Parts: sequence; structure tokens; C-alpha cells
Amino acid sequence: MDDTEQLLTIGVFARRVGLAPSALRFYDDCGLLRPARVDAVTGYRRYGAAQTPRAVKLRQLRAAGLPLVDVAVVLDGPEDAAHGVLRAHLERTRRTADEARAVVEGLLREASGTPADRGSWARARVGGAELASAVRQVAPAAATGAAREEFPVLGCVLLELVDGEVRWVATDRYRLAVRVLRPDGFEGGPCRVLIAADTARSLAEWAVRQVTVDIECAGEAAGVRLRSGADCREVPESAGQGRSGGEDPGGFPDYRLMLEGLAAGRHRVIADRVGLRDAVTGRAGPVSLSVGAGQGDVADAGGSAAPVPVGDPGDLVAGPALEVTGGGREPVRMQVVRTGPGLRIAFDPAVLVPALEAGVGPDVLLEIAAPDRPVLVRSADQGSFTTLVMPVREGAGADGADAERTDG
Repeated sequence: MDDTEQLLTIGVFARRVGLAPSALRFYDDCGLLRPARVDAVTGYRRYGAAQTPRAVKLRQLRAAGLPLVDVAVVLDGPEDAAHGVLRAHLERTRRTADEARAVVEGLLREASGTPADRGSWARARVGGAELASAVRQVAPAAATGAAREEFPVLGCVLLELVDGEVRWVATDRYRLAVRVLRPDGFEGGPCRVLIAADTARSLAEWAVRQVTVDIECAGEAAGVRLRSGADCREVPESAGQGRSGGEDPGGFPDYRLMLEGLAAGRHRVIADRVGLRDAVTGRAGPVSLSVGAGQGDVADAGGSAAPVPVGDPGDLVAGPALEVTGGGREPVRMQVVRTGPGLRIAFDPAVLVPALEAGVGPDVLLEIAAPDRPVLVRSADQGSFTTLVMPVREGAGADGADAERTDG
């Protein structure tokens, strides 16, 4: 400090920087804002005008709620450390504000006497990229075209906040897709709401750019709100209930009953997901998958031949044991891992291919109870995404060209 600089008493300096004299004494004791001079006899503190910017910044940081240890880092630490402290505190304040808002909104709803039949309230926090991935996996299973016109509810994606989980569900009656997210934070529930598939895709495009997203659902008839900090996307009742508006989530098929009613998978086939997708893609009609069903010696795609070992149904068998035929293309043989006896099952490529494309990871697991029962399609090592695919019945024509669905 320049000895010629005019010093200010603690009272004058306090008024200049907006701090109480007691606060200045406290920050002196903490080492955050030392006086320029302290009278050795009286103990009176004197401050220099050049200390004003530091004192103002100190006041602002404390007003923002930063602990003293973090204030010290911002004032005197390395620049990258200061930025890290400020970013962490910003996230804490956002979370605190969100929690406070949720409490106040809940109290307001109670005070306004919201009817119970409008559904409950729920809030969950998930990763933005994870939310976007879930919608992109599930939305293709929603009905389109004539099926959506006949059953508008099937053109929607069901969003559920229940049992501490966030679930996205879609079905067109021939395929069912379910993705379960386990949020970082969860309050309230249960809550379920329908969102038009196109609207859900738009939300996914926004969510993928966010670090975290808070999903706030105010009940079946009140739509849903997605929030990331100050950025918010709202799906009001009129926009969230499908093209015709007013669709009741209660009219959406009960996917739980569908999954719980499945018979235990007698056959389990693990295959290369992309390889199986490519083998099925481009076929004009129903395709058949033969797994050790009287194939004898089967050659794999590389031209080698090996016997197909078939033992006890419970034995694990690895070998070139899957053959894809039909639909106007040459047969494709690929290596799989399987349990259970041999079987032959047929699918509509328009249904099976999207289910394989929506999967994650290199492998896909098919759990098959019987050739005329729904088939579970899921990632071999990730259980949070499940697709249910209806097989088809092969007709008498060549390659099953007259196949029809097995759901009646």
C-alpha cells in the first residue's frame, strides 16, 4: 500500500462496500480481508480505497451463499480452481431451488384442493443423454398411419414416474418397447401421462444437450414439464395427449400384464445384434429363424462347416446354429449361443428390424417361449431396455409369403 494513500475508518469503509463493521472484523479474523493498518494502541482498523473491489466481491460471494472456504478459493486460488468452485455452487443452488419449488408447489396444490382424480404429482432427475436415449429407443414402437388413426392412444408414448423409476413405454400392438431409468432423485408419484410420439422425439432432441433434466409430472390430465436449470420445456394437456387430444392414459394397454403374462422362455438365443439385423433387413416378406431345428451340419458365413450340437434343453450350446431364410434373399447362417431345444420361428422384418436397431451393445438376447408366443428382445448385458415382438405364422406359400400375425 502507498503510504500516501488516504485510509478510511472501518465505518466509512463499511458503508462504501456494503458490509457491516462487525462483518469486516469477522473477515479480518478469518484472514479474508485484512485492514490496511491497525492502530497498535487503540486497535482501530483502517482500510485503503484499493481494497474496495475485494470487499465488494467478498460481499457478493457471501450473499450468493458460498462457504468461507470456497470464498477463499475464489479470491486467492488458481483460476481453474475458482471456476470449479463456482460451477459446483451453481449446481447446488439450482438443486436447492428446485427442491424448494417442488415443496411450495405441493403445498399450493394441497391448499387449492386439487381433485384426487387428476392424478398425483411426481418429480425425478435423470441425465439428459440418458433420457434422450430412452425416448429414441422406445418411440419407434408407437403406432403410425392407419393404426394411429384407429387407436390414437397407440400413437403416444407413455411416461410413468412410479416406484422410484422413470419408465417410457410404447406399443403398436405388434411390438412393445419399455425403457426403465433409475433417477438420481425421485419425489412423489405414482404419475403417468401420455405424450405424442413426435412431441417425445422433440423433447429428446432438447434433452440430449442437457447435463441433467428434472421431469415434473402434475398428474394424468396436467401434462409434464422438463427442466434443466432455467431452461424449461412444457408439454401441456392439449399437446401431450396425442393428435386427437384428451387421450386418457388409462386407455393405454397395460404393459405390465403383458410382460407378467409371458411364459418362461424355453429357448434363449444370444446373437450378434448388428449381424442379425443385417441378415433380416431387405427381405420382402416374413423371415424364418431356425435354431438347431434339424439343420444337421450348418456352414457359417465364412464357409466353414461344423455339426450343430443338440443336447439336453438346458445345455448351453455355442456354434453356427442360426439360419435366417425367406423374404426373397439367400439364407444367412450365423453363430449364436443358445439354450433349449431347436426351433423355427417367423417374424415380420418391419417389426423385428426396428427392435434390433433400438438395442444397445454388440449382442442381442431372444427369449422365446414358443413359435406362436411373444418374444422378448433385449440386450444380452443390459436389462433396462426390453422389447416384446410378436412372431408371425408362416403360410403354405414359398418362404412363408402368406404369413400372418399370431395374435389373432
